[in-house]
Amino acid sequence: MVKKRTIPTRSLGAEPGVPDIPMLAAWVAEHRGKSGDLISFQLDQSLAPQVSAGITVPCAGGKFYQDRIMECVIGIQNNQAVNEIGISTTSVMEDMVTIVAQKKGVWCALPAPHLLGIKDAYYGDKDELNDAITGVYRTLMRSMRDAGIAGHVLICDQVDDAEISALTRQKVFFFHPRPDRECLQTLMEYQRQVAVDTGHLDVVFALSDEYDLHQVIVMNADKPSIALALSHLDPDQVVAGGYCTMGCEQYWKSVVESAVYIV
Repeated sequence: MVKKRTIPTRSLGAEPGVPDIPMLAAWVAEHRGKSGDLISFQLDQSLAPQVSAGITVPCAGGKFYQDRIMECVIGIQNNQAVNEIGISTTSVMEDMVTIVAQKKGVWCALPAPHLLGIKDAYYGDKDELNDAITGVYRTLMRSMRDAGIAGHVLICDQVDDAEISALTRQKVFFFHPRPDRECLQTLMEYQRQVAVDTGHLDVVFALSDEYDLHQVIVMNADKPSIALALSHLDPDQVVAGGYCTMGCEQYWKSVVESAVYIV
């Protein structure tokens, strides 16, 4: 007898973009009496479609949250470190209170440190600058977890050993939307789970002989990719993942609809 089963679904963030004036005005009216700005709107809009679609592990935020982080970093002028780098988390904590109230157990996606593009005009040493920036991230993520955030996705466009070794933890996951084989090797060296598009699943399973792989997040999964993943792993080790950059209402529904397999 044919039975349908589902695998969990997971968000690795979203990029809702800049709204038009009527959309932003409607959101402000809906949230009258609450403080907020464009980043607050984007944060809300990154999460709301996931919640309505029923994503198992939702994740607010994305690379757009860089602007909020940079607002909070101390010791920066014109994107250059001109003094000891630190962070004031007040604005971020206000965001997190709103997000956690919307959905318990939510994760938060942030741009990885290198995406901030901070240049050095103070330390005179690349390693010292990197240590200062990753230290800021550890403080930031710890404060966010204290506010109720379950974990963090760090979105990257390059895989940096120093960043990953400094920040990888059980509740911190590095995600490269378009990894090549070399990126995947580095990610799998530090992480027991990896997110990969359907076209790179064969690469992941070839590398799994060298690395300890506990879970695969199949991005934009379809039936053949889920079947391939399940031929190598148990159902509880396979997740249907998503990272939305446009049309998020329908996108997250499609992620949930794709997370079905036949036994």
